Amino acid sequence: MTALSLDQASVIVDGALKYARENGLKPLAIAVLDARGAQKFFLAQDGTSLKRGEIALGKANGAIALGVGPRTLNKMALERPHFINGVALSVGGPVVPVPGGALIRDPGGNLIGVVGISGDTSDNDEAAALAGIAAAGLTAETGG
Repeated sequence: MTALSLDQASVIVDGALKYARENGLKPLAIAVLDARGAQKFFLAQDGTSLKRGEIALGKANGAIALGVGPRTLNKMALERPHFINGVALSVGGPVVPVPGGALIRDPGGNLIGVVGISGDTSDNDEAAALAGIAAAGLTAETGG
């Protein structure tokens, strides 16, 4: 399996920020985790609200913990809220089961990481994540 490099994570964040600027999004917090769930890159733009970073991390953490895209995690939360509550208590970190990020796959389809974004609407956060992942030449999986 390919490991997510710091350079790739940086390109993902830069691509997401470029998308946000071009589309007038509100200030974003962006968390990129590797396939193990370890933080690879984190950035919060000036003007983000106090807990946006934790929300971005929770979106990423929940998706990587279960190996599903954030939209799938959201669907699971709606269908099985007690299960997602149990996951949140079990994974050792925040779980925010709403759209706003994507799993990251290498060209061979291997899961190498995840990005979670918070600051604008969930759909806009997700679009920024997709733009960032595409900028790095990687494949995004939202579960949508």
